[in-house]
Amino acid sequence: MSMAGVKLFDHLKEACAWEWNRYIRHEFVRRLGDGTLPESAFRHYLQQDYLFLIHFARAYALAGYKAETLADLRAAAATMSALVDTEMRLHVGYCAGWGLTEAEMEALPEEPATIAYTRFVLERGMAGDLLDLHVALAPCVIGYAEIGQWLDEDPATLRDDNPYADWIAMYAGADYQKVAAAAAGNLDLLMARRGGSGRLDALVQTFRAATELEVSFWQMGLDRG
Repeated sequence: MSMAGVKLFDHLKEACAWEWNRYIRHEFVRRLGDGTLPESAFRHYLQQDYLFLIHFARAYALAGYKAETLADLRAAAATMSALVDTEMRLHVGYCAGWGLTEAEMEALPEEPATIAYTRFVLERGMAGDLLDLHVALAPCVIGYAEIGQWLDEDPATLRDDNPYADWIAMYAGADYQKVAAAAAGNLDLLMARRGGSGRLDALVQTFRAATELEVSFWQMGLDRG
């Protein structure tokens, strides 16, 4: 299949449209928007997301190992540093507002959904190349921006007294939208360097599996509500 004029992320999303819609429009997400998500469900999600972020940082350490250019290595190092030194601190600060301490979260066992998702991403990176790894990361990195934007624009979103308004604003905000746009652009650069039509089927399979694991991660939070 020709990729002429088609962005890789757009192709992946279109090829996995059914799974993508289940992820982006999951009940957990919709109830974040209308403010009806049980707080116990959100707390459980935040706890597991803390553990997820640790493995997310490991994935970017792996991206550094898989780097083929100095630019790739610098980008991976910068992202890992941002996750460990900034994102984790912000996440801990946000969680404190929900009565969660870092020590408590660090001591928690990982849920099966957390293990399945994070290890899948790492496995794809170890078995494949930098393109495989970033495709496995894309549903999270780029998907959260799409979720934030959708909730921000959705008429059904509760505007006043929504306990999840700060979460929505974070992912709908310009800073995170730039992160997601850069990630999508990087996929195109990697595809041009390492890709070709013969790789598309495998990349779609990776993207679909990662998206389905995102669905399971939402469901894990919802089931604890």
